[in-house]
Amino acid sequence: MIATVNRVLLGLAGVILLVVGGSVLATGLGVSVPSWWPFDGRNDVLLSRADRYRWRDEGWWWPTVIAVLAVLVLLALWWLLAQLRRARLAEVLVDSGDGEGALLRGRALEGVLGDEAGAMDGVSDAKVALIGRRTAPRARVRLLLEPHAAPEQALRGLSEGALYHARTSAGLDELPAEVRLKAVKHRAHRVN
Repeated sequence: MIATVNRVLLGLAGVILLVVGGSVLATGLGVSVPSWWPFDGRNDVLLSRADRYRWRDEGWWWPTVIAVLAVLVLLALWWLLAQLRRARLAEVLVDSGDGEGALLRGRALEGVLGDEAGAMDGVSDAKVALIGRRTAPRARVRLLLEPHAAPEQALRGLSEGALYHARTSAGLDELPAEVRLKAVKHRAHRVN
């Protein structure tokens, strides 16, 4: 979700800057602009002295300016903290049967999943990352397959083996997984 928000904000800022900058540039170059456009000539300024001092004596002006700037600062801080938030799941909530639950370290579950998936026949290496919420984790698995491995067997072994064991041992109803398969690079065998 944060990637989508980043793209939307970046696109919106880019469009606004492009439109405003392009129109100011067009006005500065002497291109005719619509009558509603606030700048109408090469020597026109963005904010005249009267515009800058117009609201200064109004009682609502400074609280409004401060409130808008405070909201912008809070939004910028929220965005920064969202960027720094860890994408990997730190812990998984396991139902222990006593109503409170227990916490399982996400790295521990990732390690066990990766070790069991890497031990399958035809798998050279396995990397696992848990994402999502601690009550509903999801797994991202990357399998590096050896040249003789069959992808269908590797997926079936992962689903019926490592993922099944992780789901049952953690007491999860489901553990959806996104699996990426990649083949090990190897030299061609020569036959004489």
